[in-house]
Amino acid sequence: MKKLLLFFSTLLLLNLSAQSKGKDYSDILRSKSIYEINAFLRDAHPDDPRRSVLKPRVMDMMKEYIKNAKPGDLKVKQMQDWLAMLKRRPSTKISFDEMNAIIKQKQIAKYQKELQVGRTAVVYTPSNPKNVYIAPAATTTVAAAIPDTEAAEFNMLMAENPSEHKNKTVKILNSLFDNDPNAKECIVMIENKSDCNIIVRIEGIGTTKYRLPVPSHGDNSIVVEKGDYLFTSIVCGAQYASQKTIQKPLMVALGSSSKK
Repeated sequence: MKKLLLFFSTLLLLNLSAQSKGKDYSDILRSKSIYEINAFLRDAHPDDPRRSVLKPRVMDMMKEYIKNAKPGDLKVKQMQDWLAMLKRRPSTKISFDEMNAIIKQKQIAKYQKELQVGRTAVVYTPSNPKNVYIAPAATTTVAAAIPDTEAAEFNMLMAENPSEHKNKTVKILNSLFDNDPNAKECIVMIENKSDCNIIVRIEGIGTTKYRLPVPSHGDNSIVVEKGDYLFTSIVCGAQYASQKTIQKPLMVALGSSSKK
């Protein structure tokens, strides 16, 4: 009787584990995909018995991939990071706070480097195909370029003199290092995943307004006063608008690349 109860309990656990994320992992033990097994380890219940089999298996698969990878393979770094995490924890899943900490450290490294070596301004010209989004062709119409109406303003915002840029960078670094919950300001980081350079407009109460230029496939940061803001932008011709309450560091990702 005990064995029967254990059998049904295991089956229930397996079903709940797969259904919790809406994915079918019923055949996961036969999988030979690093990415599929890695996803299972992130999604599965901590007590799922398949973990004891699949975790060492996927770690061996990652080691084998790294061993046989060609020079310059960009996946190697990811596999190494995953292996390091799997040696310390059940899966490669990280919490929201951990992700924020990683982003924070990357931003600190970025701005510390800028202080040391300076920054080259990004030129934003509508005639450059990279700065004009080409709309996908419909079945009956010809694809057309969406005109860039913010090029001059983008260039002006990006063209900070060295003194202005240094002051801004120091302010951002101070905000990144500041963990005081009573601080009146905090940092906002915008990641631009689109094929177009953009300007993000951040409007608060009264005359409080900020403009942040963000290069295509890049990011930029700004320190703002805490409060309620309306974020707006034109991302490859599409209007973006969102109300946000800023009381702690915030990261916003906009757009998606047309490249596959």
